[in-house]
Amino acid sequence: MTRMRKSCIFVVMLAALLIGSVLPAAAKKMVPKVDNFILFQDYSGSMAMAYKGQRYVQFGGVSKIAMSKQVMTALNKAIPDLNYKGGVYTFAPYKEMAPMASYSKGAIDKGIAAVKTNYDIYGRLTPMGVGLNDLDKVIGGLSGKTAVFILSDGDSNIGVDPVKVAKDLSAKYGDKLCFIVVSFADTKNGEAVLKAIASMSKCACGLVKGEELAKSKAAVDKLIECAMYDWIDDEIIVFRSIYFDFNKYNIKKEFIPVLDEGVSIIKSKPDMMVICEGHTDSVGSVPYNQKLSERRANSVKAFFVKKGIDANRIQAVGFGKLNPRYDNKTDEGRRLNRRVEIKFKPMN
Repeated sequence: MTRMRKSCIFVVMLAALLIGSVLPAAAKKMVPKVDNFILFQDYSGSMAMAYKGQRYVQFGGVSKIAMSKQVMTALNKAIPDLNYKGGVYTFAPYKEMAPMASYSKGAIDKGIAAVKTNYDIYGRLTPMGVGLNDLDKVIGGLSGKTAVFILSDGDSNIGVDPVKVAKDLSAKYGDKLCFIVVSFADTKNGEAVLKAIASMSKCACGLVKGEELAKSKAAVDKLIECAMYDWIDDEIIVFRSIYFDFNKYNIKKEFIPVLDEGVSIIKSKPDMMVICEGHTDSVGSVPYNQKLSERRANSVKAFFVKKGIDANRIQAVGFGKLNPRYDNKTDEGRRLNRRVEIKFKPMN
């Protein structure tokens, strides 16, 4: 056998050995971040106008409402079936296009189709704040966390201040309400209103331009993932996360019901281990944040133990500031990074 042939055989064998030694990647699965979602469409006169100075609609321009319907359809197509409840509503005027119900792509598409793109503009003002107040009745009847996708140009021009209403709703529902703003703003006032509402959101998706979503499926998929689901290892179940004030590790009263629910689940699943993963924002040194994250994790463990859960079933670990889920450059992102994630996994 020639030296060259021996060399080739050795390379093939080595390659086969390396391929055979690669471990399969851990299986991943989607878990919902929210329990409900609402597509909340601006149905005002300004939305029937051409977008950003394009030619008039009647001369071939694209109306904002037509673009928004296209985006809603794309969002609905990208939403995974994770036992959500969903609905479609409009404001200016306020109307239920698809009532809140167990998620069905067909039902949501039917609600989107009911939104007209050809309607009279004259006298059709934008009581955006009134619409948000009306939507409060829907949100209040839901359990769990709700994501509200606001599709609008922001040109509120009558009624109560929509920014104030959004602020009141955020205070009322806390972490149970998340605003995702899809902007078709083409005026400074509209842009300012939508940015102000987005800044109050309890999720890190912020404000996204509708024009980008209309052009890019990747942008749609990214927004839906940000707003509505996470990926986790298949053998681990994420229960919930709870959040902490800056530089604190005491459990806030608003999260006691969440932890009580966790106690019930733990007691009903004696074959599951509980993992309390502590995290911090990016402020401060790595060593300090490591200790703070461990204190947060242990405070949740102590709560469960006090409620009668065997301490040996609970693992408390800290990750410091090394695993942020959200943007540490924003106040809201840092707030959401100050967390303990509660997970379950089968016992070994």
